[in-house]
Amino acid sequence: MVTLEQLHYGVELECGGQTRETVARAVQSVVGGEVRHLGGPPYDPWCVTALDGREWRVVADSSLSAYPPEQRAEVVTPILTWDDLPTVQEIVRALRRAQCQVNGQAGLHVHVGAESFTGKTLAILAKQIYANEELIFHAFAVSEERKARYTKPLDPAFITRLQRSRPATREAFFRCWYGTRDYTPTRYHASRYTLVNFNSTALRNTIEFRSYTPEGLHAGKIKAAIVFSLALCARALNSHGASAKKKAYDPASAKYDFRVALILALKLSGPEHRNTRRHLLARMPGDAAFKYAEQRPQRTSVKKTEAATGAGAEMLQPLC
Repeated sequence: MVTLEQLHYGVELECGGQTRETVARAVQSVVGGEVRHLGGPPYDPWCVTALDGREWRVVADSSLSAYPPEQRAEVVTPILTWDDLPTVQEIVRALRRAQCQVNGQAGLHVHVGAESFTGKTLAILAKQIYANEELIFHAFAVSEERKARYTKPLDPAFITRLQRSRPATREAFFRCWYGTRDYTPTRYHASRYTLVNFNSTALRNTIEFRSYTPEGLHAGKIKAAIVFSLALCARALNSHGASAKKKAYDPASAKYDFRVALILALKLSGPEHRNTRRHLLARMPGDAAFKYAEQRPQRTSVKKTEAATGAGAEMLQPLC
């Protein structure tokens, strides 16, 4: 049994409004160590070598076109563990204190280490995400613009190839992903711009989740996105199979449906994940406790009726 606490991950966090040096020094204020300007096109990197020896980088990001070129930044973390989550949150808070900004262009990408995945478990992960795409897109408020460009839905033809070939090896899985027997993964391959990016798996041995935004540089929401990514991967690694049948999105029951998925499927239950569940459910319509609103007991009206006809009735009667 693989737990999400055992998985490694990394984060790419885009922000603007401040120079890359300012962003690097905000990171340094949390991790300590030394700040160096490495420079050079096209990314003009700044490097923060933390006290523990790990390197945090701040690089240019051309997608943040609403900001001047010198104020476009992406924080790239080293390989992280579960115990590093508080550090990530403190860095987010430090960026906010430094008056860094995020807008609709900014993205938050979570990379989960794929070293434990086989072709079969990669296919399971892909099918599980494909089946729940609508819930995920709504939970993270992915705009139509981002879905059309940077966070596209998974290609149904790719899922069909998975279902037909049932890949057992990574090579067989990547043939399904690229749609060809001969493939060459490159950093900016067109297939990378999807909800879950398996081009990164072929290239870097990480699974990249691209549906998130660093909304308001909120440390709790960013932690929730990281935990959600880890939980998706842990579930796939522990599953023997998966259905790719699309689950319908029903606004009347969306919050309940997603809460059930978080607790039962992804094992994000208990008080330790309470804040994560709260952030992940915040944008979903409906009722978390009842699938449909009419199922909720009308306790308030019952109490009022009892009071109006019982021992305390005189307290509710008009004084006339």
